[in-house]
Amino acid sequence: MQLTELKSAKGSRKKRKTVGRGPGSGHGKTCCRGNNGQGQRAGKGHRAGFEGGQTPMYRRLPKFQTNERPNRLIWAIVNLSDLGNLAGSKVITPELLLEKGTIDHLNDGLRVLGGGEIKFPVTVKAHHFSDSAKEKIEAAGGKCELITKAKD
Repeated sequence: MQLTELKSAKGSRKKRKTVGRGPGSGHGKTCCRGNNGQGQRAGKGHRAGFEGGQTPMYRRLPKFQTNERPNRLIWAIVNLSDLGNLAGSKVITPELLLEKGTIDHLNDGLRVLGGGEIKFPVTVKAHHFSDSAKEKIEAAGGKCELITKAKD
């Protein structure tokens, strides 16, 4: 192979469109720019997002809002029905729940909710109890102990 035999791949080099050379070329008169208007004129066009003077999309739509409160607490939530598999335990603590895999992370504390039933007496230690959870635990003969979190 010689340097004189090298060719670019077929279709990789396109011939430049010749415009403004009369009606016979098919690209005469308006030179493929359509009729009057901003796009037909020479010079800088319009900016991205310009809609011809109509109120543009970015101004018609509302700005995005966030519902993330910066100081909100993220609880590890457990229902009473989740405590059923810990029937052999006399005391249920957040550490025990982490060890057994009932919760993945403790985050800002453990919150016990009253979903389901508990049928055995047990002492539950948590950072927060719902009213229904407290009633059901005490009705089963158990106790609810609040853990107070030390302020950082």
